[in-house]
Amino acid sequence: MVKIYAVQFDLAWEDKAANFAKVRALLAVAPPAPGALIVLPEMFATGFSMNLAVTRQRADHEDETFLASLAREHRAHVLGGVVSPGENALGRNEAVVFSPDGTLLTRYVKIHPFSLGGEAAGHTAGTDIATFACGGFTVAPFVCYDLRFPEIFRAAARRGANLFTVIALWPAKRQQHWLTLLQARAIENQAFVIGVNRIGSEPQFSYAGRSVVVDPHGVIIADAGEQERVLTAALDAETVLAWRRDFPALRDARWRDPLP
Repeated sequence: MVKIYAVQFDLAWEDKAANFAKVRALLAVAPPAPGALIVLPEMFATGFSMNLAVTRQRADHEDETFLASLAREHRAHVLGGVVSPGENALGRNEAVVFSPDGTLLTRYVKIHPFSLGGEAAGHTAGTDIATFACGGFTVAPFVCYDLRFPEIFRAAARRGANLFTVIALWPAKRQQHWLTLLQARAIENQAFVIGVNRIGSEPQFSYAGRSVVVDPHGVIIADAGEQERVLTAALDAETVLAWRRDFPALRDARWRDPLP
């Protein structure tokens, strides 16, 4: 069993200090239980800016230092989106995960930069999935635009993942896509899916939130709506295991893993 705390908030544009303070304030109102999984949106410290001078972490890894401190303070796993230095002076849009003692557990690089938003010109693409263990689950983190590419979710499921996290900055004008695709990834992989988005607006996009938790049947069991809040849910890995035993669609699938 794992308790989920999904932090949906109005990000301050290119202002890391303000966003760090906002996250701390929201978690102070809804203190996470020890051993929980806290999930923050994609690029939570800056918003979806392609200004690498602002978004890309410095040598002191300020974004990751903040996430590690949250993990230690709450004795919880913490997952959030950062931009790290990439190849050829570019950045890497990553989901990073810290254990309750502040140790880095997993680093996933977004496989599909969002070309329509100019991201492909600023961020190098990842090449493989990543997983980590939490609360009896094998968790696979993904980032925003990745949601439109079901083959990488299937690859993660074939490697044992039964809980997916999708951290995002997903625009309001495509909100129905967001909800439908999260439900589809849950149904086809017989897994829980956590989607964490932001609210508010930026120079290019506006956001309506709708951070949700979806069960393996595609049912939305928790929904943050369009308000700034910490969404909570308690998930039991046995729910997934029982459904996969009762309805063995994954066992019957004949897919080739598209990743090495």
